[in-house]
Amino acid sequence: MQLLTRALLILCFIGIIQQAQSQETIKLYATKPTGSENWNWTEQENFSKLFNTQVVFNVVEPSLMLFQPPASIATGTAVIIAPGGGFQALSINSEGVEVAKWLNSKGVTCFVLKYRLAKTISDDPASEMMQKLADPKKFETENWPVIPLATNDGIAAMKYVRSHAAAYKINPNRIGFMGFSAGGTVTMAVAYNADEESRPDFIAPIYAAVVPSIGSNVPKKITPAFIAVAADDQLNLTSHSIDIYNRWIQANQPVELHVFEKGGHGFGMRKQWTPSDKWIDLFGEWLRQQGWLRPLNEDQWSAKLTPQQLEERKQTAENNFHQDWPSFNRFASLNKQLPSPSKNEKRVVFMGNSITEGWINMDPYFFEGKPFVNRGIGGQTSAQMLVRFKQDVIDLKASVVVILAGTNDIAGNTGPASIEIVQEHIISMAELAKASGLKVVISSILPVYQYPWRPEIKPAETIINLNNNLKTWAEKNAAIYLDYFSAMVDERNGLKSNLTFDGVHPNIEGYKLMEPLVEKAIAAALKMQ
Repeated sequence: MQLLTRALLILCFIGIIQQAQSQETIKLYATKPTGSENWNWTEQENFSKLFNTQVVFNVVEPSLMLFQPPASIATGTAVIIAPGGGFQALSINSEGVEVAKWLNSKGVTCFVLKYRLAKTISDDPASEMMQKLADPKKFETENWPVIPLATNDGIAAMKYVRSHAAAYKINPNRIGFMGFSAGGTVTMAVAYNADEESRPDFIAPIYAAVVPSIGSNVPKKITPAFIAVAADDQLNLTSHSIDIYNRWIQANQPVELHVFEKGGHGFGMRKQWTPSDKWIDLFGEWLRQQGWLRPLNEDQWSAKLTPQQLEERKQTAENNFHQDWPSFNRFASLNKQLPSPSKNEKRVVFMGNSITEGWINMDPYFFEGKPFVNRGIGGQTSAQMLVRFKQDVIDLKASVVVILAGTNDIAGNTGPASIEIVQEHIISMAELAKASGLKVVISSILPVYQYPWRPEIKPAETIINLNNNLKTWAEKNAAIYLDYFSAMVDERNGLKSNLTFDGVHPNIEGYKLMEPLVEKAIAAALKMQ
């Protein structure tokens, strides 16, 4: 317990950091919050010579410091950032302001949280903390009661940001919570104790200190987690991060863990020329892979590309169109390397477009340990899939094929296509599969209100009609119709906002909704005679 106390105290008062100011400060409570009504001291901030960093201490009125990205690159994603400091102070820059500004450069709106802390009598919280540590048991008695107060501040921050999402031009279903060391304690306490209103959409505990009092109830709803820590953490908190990772894995939650060989405790945004310097870049890449960095407006996304990048993209598409229109080369080598199914294996091939391709990138755990083969190619229409169907499905000796096609046809990716032509292409794939002894699952097209790259198209009614036709054919021809549409549609006949990052492609929560549906459909197909 003494070691854990030190872990919660000394965190991240290391490194040379320059003071910065936020654009706006937001008080979390209209009056003094419950639990600290009688606190009569005043929040302070200064430079700690002992720890060589700027610190905030004696927080009485919890607040958020707002940092907004340029409107031209805003993604609609927001992150609440909880700096560390052992619940005695806050390392406000390296674990707060600098993180916020880096994320701003990626289009993320940030709120740096000043949560309630234990009282510091002097104006030198670092020196005072060292004196208090002389009696760790007494210090724990003083320190532990602050943790639930800080937890309540984290939950209040989530509620505030979500309820004011429109005012800050963020998506209420794209709000994350991250924290460092003691701020990581707050992060996990929020994740374990939040209700629907205050639930983070994703979390990032960085060298988090975890104490039993915050609980351990992993959220039931999908909550992706990014975890980072150094193996040489001087406070021995590496095991805390590994414990969070194991809990997420056991709950079948998406999670990514980075344990750096060197970096120590409290690396934050400091440059130490150690492996941990790369954590923020890895976090940014994780955010991108999860879809959190993609603007809601696809035109805006394309506008960020340089003329050279746009020309390269155009040339690549043109070459593919003329030289390998069906994308035979995409999976040719992988198909050769894929062994024949084992004696009792019931191989399932997923044939589709970017929604299928993105599935294995967004949630690779769904495919691990299962006889599932993903053969999705982004941007493809049903005609292209039909041409490569023998190579990428039949020749793989599958037992079941799950076909998800049609939305790119409706978007006109390879030119105009009538509903009848799209239907015939999908049915032709199904008939080829049945003739080769495969069981067939025909997926409904996911709902779409508007294609970001073709806003002039109104696809909702076409999707509904095509789905009805596919369902009728499946029922008459011994195939399984997989109805994603009904589970994912909103009142506009578009994709529910909490299930997507752009109105067309599912996010992790969207895929998690789809997964039990497709597993049920596959099981039903295998039972068919």
